[in-house]
Amino acid sequence: MAVTMTSAAAKHVAAYLGKRGKGIGIRLGVKTSGCSGMAYVLEYVDQLEEEDSVFEFDGVKVVVDPKSLVYLDGTELDFVKEGLNEGFQFNNPNVASECGCGESFNV
Repeated sequence: MAVTMTSAAAKHVAAYLGKRGKGIGIRLGVKTSGCSGMAYVLEYVDQLEEEDSVFEFDGVKVVVDPKSLVYLDGTELDFVKEGLNEGFQFNNPNVASECGCGESFNV
């Protein structure tokens, strides 16, 4: 099981960790939410938990808990800029459907 991150996403996370002044990476997870059932969660990681899976790209760690990894296996985390909009994009091969607003998904 694995999660990957593009160079663009790694650069963006590294810049924010630098501004923050602490942290070892970001935690990628899922929670029950939204109209399609599940939503992605991103947060800074200051300390690893024993059961965490850790994936590293360009010096940036992506940390995933075991319950979330089941839904995130094979996901690529990207950071994209389209016109005035920018943000993370989750390329998850497990997604069966997404809500119209793109905030939640179903597997």
